[in-house]
Formats: sequence, C-alpha cells, structure tokens
Amino acid sequence: MDAQNTKAKTLNSRIAYSFGAFGHDMFYGMLSTYFMMFVTGHLFNSNAGGEAARMVSFITLTIMVLRIAELVIDPFIGNIIDKTDTKWGHFKPWVVGGGVISAIAIALLFTDLGGLTYKNPMLYLFLFAVLYIVMDIFYSFNDVAFWSMIPAISFDSAEREKTATFARVGSTLGGQLVGVVVMPLVLFFSLNSNSGNGDGRGWFGFAATVAIIAAVTSIGVGIFTHEKKNELRNNTENTTFGKVMGVLVKNDQLMAIALTYVLYTTGIQIMNSFQLYYFTYIMGKASTYTLYALINGLIGVITVSLFPGLAKKFSRRRVFFYSILVMMIGLVIFALAGHSLTMVILGGAIFMLPQPLIFLVVLMIITDSVEYGQLKLGHRDEGVTLSVRPLLDKFGGAVAGGVVGMTATAAGMISGATADQITAHGTSIFKLMMFAVPAILILLGTFVFSRKVKLDEKMHAQIVDELEKTWHQHLEGDDEALSETATAETAASLSFTAPVDGKLLPLNSVSAPAFANGSMGEGIAIKPTDGQIFAPVAGTIVADFPSTRHALGIRTDNGIPFLIHVGVDTIKMQGTGFVSYVENGQHVEAGDKLMEFWSPAIKEAGHDDTVMIAFTKSDDTPSYELKFVKNDGLVDHGDEIIQIENK
Repeated sequence: MDAQNTKAKTLNSRIAYSFGAFGHDMFYGMLSTYFMMFVTGHLFNSNAGGEAARMVSFITLTIMVLRIAELVIDPFIGNIIDKTDTKWGHFKPWVVGGGVISAIAIALLFTDLGGLTYKNPMLYLFLFAVLYIVMDIFYSFNDVAFWSMIPAISFDSAEREKTATFARVGSTLGGQLVGVVVMPLVLFFSLNSNSGNGDGRGWFGFAATVAIIAAVTSIGVGIFTHEKKNELRNNTENTTFGKVMGVLVKNDQLMAIALTYVLYTTGIQIMNSFQLYYFTYIMGKASTYTLYALINGLIGVITVSLFPGLAKKFSRRRVFFYSILVMMIGLVIFALAGHSLTMVILGGAIFMLPQPLIFLVVLMIITDSVEYGQLKLGHRDEGVTLSVRPLLDKFGGAVAGGVVGMTATAAGMISGATADQITAHGTSIFKLMMFAVPAILILLGTFVFSRKVKLDEKMHAQIVDELEKTWHQHLEGDDEALSETATAETAASLSFTAPVDGKLLPLNSVSAPAFANGSMGEGIAIKPTDGQIFAPVAGTIVADFPSTRHALGIRTDNGIPFLIHVGVDTIKMQGTGFVSYVENGQHVEAGDKLMEFWSPAIKEAGHDDTVMIAFTKSDDTPSYELKFVKNDGLVDHGDEIIQIENK
C-alpha cells in the first residue's frame, strides 16, 4: 500500500510540475513577445500622436534598462531562495508567491490604470515602473525557484530525468500555445475588433487568462510536489554576477559558446518578437497569425524529438551549421514573401524548424564546458556555468524588447494604427530591423562558433577520460576536515565487499589500458551478472561524473579513495543506460545502492561492461595495504573480497 501511495505521489508530482512548466512558459511567452505589442499598439490610443510616441519610447527604454539590470540581481535571488527554510521547503514558497504576485502585476500592466495614461501621464509612468519592477522581481523568484526544484524533488537521477522530460513537454506546449491563442482571446474579449487587431479590453482579457493559468499552475506545484530535505542542498557559497563573469573569462570554451549564443538568441528573439507585427501591420491580417503560430508550435514539438538521432548521425557541430543554413533559407523566404500568407507560413516554418536543435546543441556544449573548466581550472563550477544560458536569454530578450519598441515607434506602428496607415518608409524600417539585423547577429554568432568553439563530443570524452585518470586530484570537500576524519576513524583493517554480483577477474586482465597497466591504481574487476552497484564500504561520494554517470569516486571513512568504473569506454555513451542514486558529498553506508546500469545498452554500443575497482595512493591518503580475501570465482554484492589494512 505504501509503495502504491509513493508511486501515486510521484506521478502527481510529475504532472503538477509539468503543468507548472506549462503555465510558467505561457506567462514568459506573453511577457517576452506580446506585451510590447500591447504597449506599442493599444496602451496609448487615447493620447495624441506625438505624446503617444514619447510614452512608448519611455516605456520601451524603461523595460530594457530594468531587464538588463535584472541580470545582476538574478544571482542574489538564487542566494535568497537557497537560504529560505520553511516547512514548505526552499523553493515552493517562491514558486507560489512569485507566481501569484507576478500574475496580478502583469494583468495590471495590461491596462491604462484607470485612464492615467492620458489623465496623468507622469503618474502613470511612475506606477508603471513600480509595477514592472514588482512583476519582474517576483517572476524571477518564481523562475529561479521553479527550475531549481528538480534536484529537490528527487535524488534519483532516473526520476529527475522523467520529471525534467514532463516539464520539457509542458514548457514547450505552454510556450507555443500562447502564440496560438493570443489573437482568438484578444478578439473574443474585445468590444471593437479594430479590423482584426482587437482593443485594449481584449488584450487585458488575454493577459488575465494567461495570468490566471500561471497563478493556478504555480499553486498546483506548491500543493502536489514534495521537496526532499538533505544536507547536500544546503548552500555553502553565494553566487554573484561577478563570479559568473569570472568563470566566463577563465573558461575559454564557455566564453566562446556564450558569445555565440548571446548573438544568436538576440537575433532570434528580435525576429520572433516582430512576427505578430508583420501579420498586423504589413499583411493587415492579425487573425491569421493563429494558424502560423499553430504550425510553428507543432514543428517545435516535433523537432525536439529529432535531436538525439541527428546529433548521433551528424555530430552536434554539423547539426549546428546545417540548422543555421536552414534558418537563413527560411529567413530569406519570409523576407521576400510580401503579403502571401502561404509564403509567409512556409518561410516562418523553415525558420522555426532548426531553432530547438540549435538550442540543444548550445545547451549540450555549455553542459560539457563544466568538465572542460574542471580540468583546466582544477575546480568544478557547475551551478555558475549552467546559470550562464538563462542570463544570456534574458539579455537577448531585453535587447529585443528595446529594438521592437523603438522600431514600432519609428515605423508608425503605434496607437491603434492599421496596415493601411503604414508608409513605405515605415515598412522599410520595419523590414530592415525584422530581417537584416537578426540575420547579421545570427551569422556573427555562427562565425564565432566556427572559429572559437572547439568543444565537441570527442573532445569532451577525452576530458572526462583525463578527469577519470586524475579523479583523486579533484576530490570535493574540506581537506583539513577530511584529514581529521581519517585520523579519528582509522582502524587496523577495513572490510571491502563486492559492489556488484558477478565473476571476479584480475584487474590486469581488463581491456582498459589505464586499469590493466596499474595507472589507475591497484584493484580488482568483476564481470557483472546484474546491473546494480552497491556501496562496498561506508564512505563519502567525492566524484560522481554527472554528465556520464558511468563511474563513482568514493573516500572511505578512514580516508582511502577508490574508483568504481562501469565498463570500458562507456564515457562515450554520455550517460545513456546509467542511473545514479547519489551525489557529490553524500555519505553512504555499506550496502546502499549507488547506481544501476543496463548491460544490453553497453554491449549494443560496442563496449565491455566489466566493472573495475581501483584504489589510488597519494601524499594525502593514509598508508594502507590491500589483502585480497578472494580474487576469483563468483560473488554476490556484499561478499567480502578485500581487507584494507592500515600501516
């Protein structure tokens, strides 16, 4: 019965988190893409033309400055969340509170605050700035807390991957659906259709609907997900904007892919933000944007599923270049489409097709740069490194919002204007900013990628292999504390048991040269008959190879480090077929389950599944000697195979 209840709670948690991602990305899509459409086209309809243009310019500048300033604030938000300790957990109070407060604020921002835009413009501008700051800060709390929750929901990597997959589906659907429903909802709530563009009341109805969905799904996350408490999650070091920049400067591959991505994402967000403007002010058919958004949404969902196969067949680097080529073709078709709905949809679909692929290539390279930095700098900056991509997205969004607002003002696409009122000069300005500027930015990013980004799958495998060989030089933890622990807990001998069921083999018989020739240290091997690895002794996880999950470094309670390595060349599998149940810094007792692996997957990839155990010695480890109690024949996990004797 308990197992059934646990299973039901786990499923409820996944579903709630997925719906949370759905509402979260609907909100973000509305804020990043459609809020500026409301500001430029409907918010100042009651103001005189010149005053309306000035108000739009001021609002645009305010939003851009505040969103760029938020980049410095975001790391501090993460620190506040980490230090939050309530009976509901670290993250859920901010997910719920941030979600509800930002939802209320965004709904108010989609109004003229009772006519203040024309009755008292200066008071409106002041209140707008206050409301926007409140909305932006609380949305950031919600955003950071929500995407930081996965490690707190489960310590099981398999469950984390399932939760993340559910969330990815929810976020993709939410982000794409908001484009599908924007004009139908605007027109449904509008008193005046305004040639298919809707009115201020309609835009408020759209915003209120999305805000309610975002708030309700945030509350659902708070009710149905369950954070697991563990000392591992206690924040021991503050992240600052300066530290993020410091890691960028020192890690040249992270810097290269960051520069690539900031150029690319800025160009993409400018182009994407202009699309509804194109349908409204160039084609004069805002209602047909729904069909366009629906097709692009379906393409986005399908393309994500193609990435693993394409990356395996062509390599990530080639996927990136082919995707850019396809994107440029789509951009040219769109730019030349004119008023042809068929050509606009075709160009837009081709432009959209490779976007998820490029995002995933960049995400994989940023993730791999964690190990690159670890090898180069001698320490692992995982949290700081992975925070770079969201910061770049926000910077690109801030710049895109500013460009859109200023372009709309210059092109005359403000204050209830229609397609018939846009001059040829205005159209030229708009098309230059919608097509030429993004193309230049994307191509500049591609140039940087081609010249500076060298970190591919092969290079990453070599890096992990090198880290594996020198793993004992990169141990996590306080050396002084570990030394004291080792001294306090040193015993005459320590029983070391088999970590897996199988047949014992001499370590020098394995096909991995570094293990066979003794470079990795003295030890033993086991040809497994089962895919479960258990702790052979009490100790602390000091190396967990999170991107590949094929090995674990453990330090016994009396200070002796050893490595459990599953398979030969399995780092090339990039974690496929492996599930880890532990994390760096976690203490385990003898017999605790550490990981699982699937031998058929290893063999299908052309690798040997032999499990190798190697003990390392250095100036920092106690003096010891291995006495092999058993070195051949079949064993079950938990059977004693080695006595570790302290000298």
